[in-house]
Amino acid sequence: MTIPAVAQRTLEKIFYYPDSAKADTYQKQQCRLDLYIPKDMKGFATIVWFHGGGITGGGRELPKALMDRGVAVIGVGYRLSPKVHAPAYIEDAAAAVAWAFKHIAEYGGDSRLIFLSGHSAGGYLTSMVTLDKSYLARYQIDANRIAGLIPFSGQAITHFTVRQELGIKDTQPIIDKYAPLYHVRADAPPMLLITGDREMELLGRYEENAYLNRMMKLAGHKATRLYELQGFDHGGMATPAFPLLLREVETIKKSLQQK
Repeated sequence: MTIPAVAQRTLEKIFYYPDSAKADTYQKQQCRLDLYIPKDMKGFATIVWFHGGGITGGGRELPKALMDRGVAVIGVGYRLSPKVHAPAYIEDAAAAVAWAFKHIAEYGGDSRLIFLSGHSAGGYLTSMVTLDKSYLARYQIDANRIAGLIPFSGQAITHFTVRQELGIKDTQPIIDKYAPLYHVRADAPPMLLITGDREMELLGRYEENAYLNRMMKLAGHKATRLYELQGFDHGGMATPAFPLLLREVETIKKSLQQK
């Protein structure tokens, strides 16, 4: 896939909750996004990107691999554990996605072409927002409007930080309401699951995604796929995953524009 380079501009530190007056100091600090948009373009796709860090660290980022590719990128910051506990950071993710749906057209983007992606903890958050429709429903947004979900090594069972908040060790697998696997459904948006090598990944990350892939199919979902990037560990898998993300965005964009 060859996409011509385009001019762009970046807006930083946009508070994405609807009412800043109701936010505390920590929420005002963390719940911000950076928006990178292609200049002089209309109808472009948008990738909402969530950083990794185990829900305990990291900060919003605009991956260079997604720059100059004819798409907008939204880098999202969110509150972190232990200052907050579940579901606060999932609620943050939903608020940021809702902001994208409600505002991207103001910058020339197409709200039908909003894709969610992120690495590790970021992949987990995007999966929760997409599969558990209740989070976006608070903003009168149907999660099925998401054009595609492409998590990088996201946790499919209940995230280990959520379990730690409950006093459960990270090697004790749990599937409850905070697990993407709990919310498998036939009518979800297209999903491309990407992990590193199963022998090099963090904990059982490949196997979790393989189970999610299987259960989505058994639930009747016809657009779930899983890629295992052999030879790449948990951190290194993002580099070869970015081209797969961009290819998926372009494929779905063309499909939707033909309808």
